[in-house]
Order: sequence, then structure tokens, then C-alpha cells
Amino acid sequence: GFSLSVYDVTSQSIYLRWPKFSGASSYRVTATAVNTVGQSLLARFSDVTLKGALTSLIPNTIYAIQAEAVDKNGITLAETQIMQSTAPDIPVIDQAYSKLSNSITVEWRAVPGATSYLLTAQDGDSIVETVVIKSPGTVTGLKPATLYRITVRSINAGGKSQPSPFRKAKTVLAAPVLSVHSPSCDSIALSWKAVYMAAGFSVSLMRSDGLGRMLKENTTNTSLVFTNLDPGTLYTIKAYAWNVNGIPGDDFTYNQRTSPNAPADVQVAFNSGALRAIVSWMPTEGALTYSVTAASGLLKLKCNTSSASCMVPSLQCGSEYYISVIAYNDAGSSKPTDAVSLKTIPCAPVNISIEEDEPGRLLVSWSNVNFGHYYVVFVKSDDGLEVHCNTSHTQCHFQSDCGFTYFISVFAYNKAGQSPLGDVFNYTTAPCCPSDLRATFVSSDTVQVTWAPVRGAELYETRAEGWSSVVLCNGTAAACTLSALQCNTRYNITVSSFSEARGSNTSCASENVTTAPCSPEIKNISKEALSVISVHWQSNNEEATYIVTARGEAGLWRCTSSGNSCALMNLPCGSAFSVSATARSPAGQSLPSYSVPVETAPCCPHDLILTQVTQSVTNISWSVGTGAQTYVTTLASPKGQAKCHTLHNYCLLGCITCGTNYTVSLKAISETGLTSSCAYQGYSSSACCPSGVKLYRLGSNGIRVYWRAADETMNYSTDLHGSKGNFTCTPSSGLSHCDITEIPCGDVYTVVVSPVTDKGPKLTFCPKKIYSVTCSGSSVGMVIYRGKSNAE
Repeated sequence: GFSLSVYDVTSQSIYLRWPKFSGASSYRVTATAVNTVGQSLLARFSDVTLKGALTSLIPNTIYAIQAEAVDKNGITLAETQIMQSTAPDIPVIDQAYSKLSNSITVEWRAVPGATSYLLTAQDGDSIVETVVIKSPGTVTGLKPATLYRITVRSINAGGKSQPSPFRKAKTVLAAPVLSVHSPSCDSIALSWKAVYMAAGFSVSLMRSDGLGRMLKENTTNTSLVFTNLDPGTLYTIKAYAWNVNGIPGDDFTYNQRTSPNAPADVQVAFNSGALRAIVSWMPTEGALTYSVTAASGLLKLKCNTSSASCMVPSLQCGSEYYISVIAYNDAGSSKPTDAVSLKTIPCAPVNISIEEDEPGRLLVSWSNVNFGHYYVVFVKSDDGLEVHCNTSHTQCHFQSDCGFTYFISVFAYNKAGQSPLGDVFNYTTAPCCPSDLRATFVSSDTVQVTWAPVRGAELYETRAEGWSSVVLCNGTAAACTLSALQCNTRYNITVSSFSEARGSNTSCASENVTTAPCSPEIKNISKEALSVISVHWQSNNEEATYIVTARGEAGLWRCTSSGNSCALMNLPCGSAFSVSATARSPAGQSLPSYSVPVETAPCCPHDLILTQVTQSVTNISWSVGTGAQTYVTTLASPKGQAKCHTLHNYCLLGCITCGTNYTVSLKAISETGLTSSCAYQGYSSSACCPSGVKLYRLGSNGIRVYWRAADETMNYSTDLHGSKGNFTCTPSSGLSHCDITEIPCGDVYTVVVSPVTDKGPKLTFCPKKIYSVTCSGSSVGMVIYRGKSNAE
């Protein structure tokens, strides 16, 4: 429980501490140098002293240190031993100096046994320390132009020596921070902020590629300009400050390029078709990009490039541009080159007018255009033939023919080339007269007129003139149909050609035609019988034969007469017809008369089916009757009748009396109200269901079912359905109860009593009641009514 520890070591001292040991009146500490001849060092401490120092030791020496706890009789109670080395000897500084504004370099003689050294720089309360391996060593992180006290301590595994005697050293000045730019292609301007403790500044400049000589300037100002430099060249600049003793401080290095010189040998190539210019030049030293400006008045077009040529698009015709080039690099821009003049092609001539100053001769004229030296007019007819006129004036003459369309364009020319295509004008001469006229009847009041097309005609007018009316037809085709002509009328037909630009040519031959008979007018239609219709009309042409047609989805029926009536036979029921009449004569056939609608009565359905749904409701369905829209069905008996009116082919009839014979009838009604009455075979409703159905306990294992019979002569069948079984009984005729002698108790039963007939299956719509049959021991207990089935 006794131990010894070291809490500090110097070159000649070791500082120890130990814990208090019970019964000790003093402590004895002995230090013996290892591997060194000499006396041991002994030190005694009282019982209240728990730490002590061994001094006057040999530097950089390992000691075996023994501590003993001794009682008052001098007997050793406990002892412990440790090994500890002293620190190396104290270094001696040879010199301390500053080369950089944030550091001081220290040189000292090496100390035996030292593995590293602690350098300390102190400025008032500010201390900066650095551990180095050997001399020289540098303390960094210092302030510029500041005086520091410098000490060195040697270090080994045992600890650190005492500080060496201090040396004073001052850091050099901070470097000026330059702000640099190139105001022109042959100069570089520098400026900087004042540096603390600086008496002056030295600035040197040299090409970064090493060519040329170095320029150096000393100044007490904070700005400087170097001139007569090479354009577009990268320069390396170094600057430092010096103090009143002429000691230089840190230097600042900066690379700056001079702005480029203006490009030389600017050439402009003009593309007249695309209205653009290709500008090229000799590359200039140090230029990274170039900007080309084409100025015309207030309009400026630009293009930027890194090569030695650039395309300026979207030039305007009839303009003069002044083109200059500027070179750029990271230092700035050059001066613009001398402007090169470029005159573009002339614009397309405007205010073009075309007129036929005399028959067969066209005059084309236009306005003069800027930069236009001469003009060429191209005239192309619509048959592909093209002629042109070359002139320095502003008009040209051309030969023309009737019925032609001429496409006219005018171009201006100068040394730069041809003007862009302007508006293409067309001029149409007066059309020729139509020929080979033919008139053909299409119907009694319609004539189709055709003729040979003529050149230049954009529109034709066909005129049919009768004794009391005139009919006109306009169209672009070489054919026209004249309709709404009066029947039995002679017409004189003439065709004139028109041009929107030049009017009409009316000197054309005509042709006479006579129209077909007039359409008959149906006066009356009467129904002679169920499938016979008689049609009456007003006769207006003694030479005409009349044809009456009834047309519908069921087919086509006709009758013919030379009088004023005829009968249509065997028309089907439930059909709609459109009845019209036409007249036919040697002059042609009339248009049909106005159609008169005729409808026959609807057909009776072929099939009719009756199905009893409940005791009082019967469903009736039937096949569709042709022509019928709604139906009225009726069930009639001495006890009353049931009727429904519906759009469908089925119907539910209520209030049906059970066990009753009914007569069945149906009316089919058309959309217009025509009615057909239809009779069908009679119908008997189902037998009546019993009422008052009840269950009673019968003995220990039996059940009796009671009911009130609707007809004493009717037989009934009883059905009980439960989870433990289904039971059926049929009593003798005339009885209104039925017994089931063996039935499981403890179950819920659904009970239904239905009449039994020999006409069909058992009825399914009689009421169903639910009873619980409880158990009393193993016998039937109470019978409890639970209500009607959910289906009810």
C-alpha cells in the first residue's frame, strides 16, 4: 500500500509525492545514478510531508529512487522503488532572426540526450510554442513587425529542462496586398493598402515566360503604374515593404496579363443570299475572345467568338454597316479596330403597279430603292413561259394574251448582289368566251349546263331566261345546274365568263330548252280498307302519266294512272309510309310531289304469357307488335277487372282475385294514336292460400298444424322446415289441420300451408310463419310463434 510517483522533472531536479503510511514518523528517499559512478543522494522528510524534491542531480541521467516509511525507532515499515531520468541540460541560443512576417527562426547548440526542443516566443501576455526535433527551429503564427522574447527548452523521456536564457527577435514587415489591373494594352496599374511600420515599398515586374528584362521601382506611395509593356502578355509582379532600417518584409507575388492589342487586317465577306457577313482578322497576342460589332445608325449587331472569324447574321438590306472588332482577355479589352464599311444588297423594290395600258400590253412600274444600281423584272405566265426585262429605269413593258395570269417579280441589283425576293404579283387578263355549250335536263325543273373551260375564267355565270322569270347560276367549274325552273316552260340559256380582276365576257352563244311537266299535288288520301289506301291528286298535264309510290321500311308499293287517282293495295299493318306522285311526259319526268305520311294500324302481338307472381299479382308479357308504341292490357271477370297502360311489352296487374276466371284483352296503340284491339284465350287465377295458420303441441313428440280453409273442397299440403329435418303432411279432403307425430324439439321451423291442385306445381307464394319448438326434457315443450319469414 506504499507507492511513489513523479510529478515534475527538470535537468537537475526530480519532484516526488507519496501517500501517508500508517505508523510512519518520517520518510527516507534515496536517489542512485544508474550507470554512473558517484555517491547516492539521500533526503529525509517528516511524517507530515508527503512530497519532496531531489536536487543537484546530473542532467540526462537515469536514477533509481527508493522511498522508505520509517517509524520512530528507525525501523523501515514499507519501501518502494522507481526509475526516473532527469531532463537534458539547458540549451544555449546562438541566434534568433525573422525571414517571414509570421515566424522567427532560432539556432542553438545541440544538447546531449535531447529528443526534441520546445521553442517559446512571448510578446507580453501572448505566448506561442512550437516543438521541433533539432536546430534550427521556427516558431510560426506570430504577428508582423513585433518584438518577441525567445527561449528554448530541451526535452527527453524524463521531462523538459529549464528555459534557456532568452534572446530578443523581431518579425519582419507584412507583405503589401496588391490590387492589380491593366488600364491599357501596354500598362499595368497597382495599388495597395499601407503596411504597419513600413518606410517604403519595392515592386518588381517581369514577363512570366522569362523573356525581356525585369522592371523594379522603389516608392513610398501606395500605388504604381508600369508602362511600355507588351500587349496581351502575362507578367509576374513581386512587392515587399521595408522598414526604417531597410530590412525587407514578406513579398507578395501576383500574375497579371496586359489587355490585348486591337486585331489587325480585318476582312469582311458578305453573303447576299443569307444576308450575313463573315468577319475575319489576324489573331492578336494574349486575346481570349473577340467581339464583332456591325453598326448602322442606332442598330447594332454583335457576335462573340474565341476564333479569328465570326459570322454576323440578320443584316438588313439597303443598309451600310460599319464593322469593328474588339479583343478581350482576363485583363480587359482592346481598343476597337478602325471601322470597315459594308454596303448590303438593295431591298426588294416596292410600290409595284401593273396595268394594261392598251390591249395586249402590260406596263410594270416600281419605286427606286436605296443602293439599287439596276433592276430586272421577271414575268411568268401560268403556262410556264417566262420573259424578263433588264433596265436602270423604274418601268418595263410586256406583251400579254387574254385569259392568262402573269406572275411578276422585280429585283434590284448592286455590287453586293441581288435583292431579296419581294412580293410576287399576279395580273390576270380578261377571260375568253366559253364555247361548246350543252344543256341537259336532270329533272323536270333542273337543267345541267356544261361547256368547254376557257383560260382566265375564274367564275362563270349561267343565265336561263323564260317568258316570266330569270334563273342565274354562278360557279367556278365548267358546268352549272339550273334548278327551280318553271315546269312546262321554254328557256333561253347563256353562259358568260368572269375574272375577279378583269370583269366578264358576255359575247357568247345561247341555247333553248323546254322543261319537264310540273309535279302533281296530292289532294287527299283515304283508307278504303285495312290494307288499301286511295290517293287523289290534281292533274295539270293531259299528256302525262302519273305514278304514285308508297315508300317505307316494310317495302315499296306503286300504282299508275293517267287520271287523278289510284289505289295502293295490300299494305302491311304497323307500317309507316311516305306517299308521293310524279308525272312523266315526252319532255321528261317531273320531280316527286310533296310526300304525305300514311300509317297503318299497329299489329297485334303474336304471343301473350300470364304468370302469377303472388296470390294477388299476375305478370303479363307479350311479343312486340309492329308499329305499336304503347299497350293497354285488361283482365276482366264478374268480380272486377285489372288494367295497365305501358310502353313495355310486359306489365304487372294487381288486385287479382284468387280462384277466378278472367278474360284477356290487349290494345296495341301507335305513336299517332292508331289502335288495334286484340283478344286472347281466358285466364284462371291460382287457388287461394289458407289463413290463420297456427302450431300446437300434440302429445310428447307431436305437432298439429291448424288453418282456415279458403275453399272447403280444396286439398292442402303442409311443409315444416328446420335445421333438424323437413316434414310434410297432406290431410284428407275437407280437413283444416294436419298432424306430425314425430318431430325433434329444440328447433325453429318455417311453416307453410299451400293449396294442392292438379293444374300445376305447388304454389310458392303462400305465407311462411316461424315457430320455435322447445324441449321439456326429451319431449316437446312450448310452441312459440316467432313471426313471418324474412322473405315475407
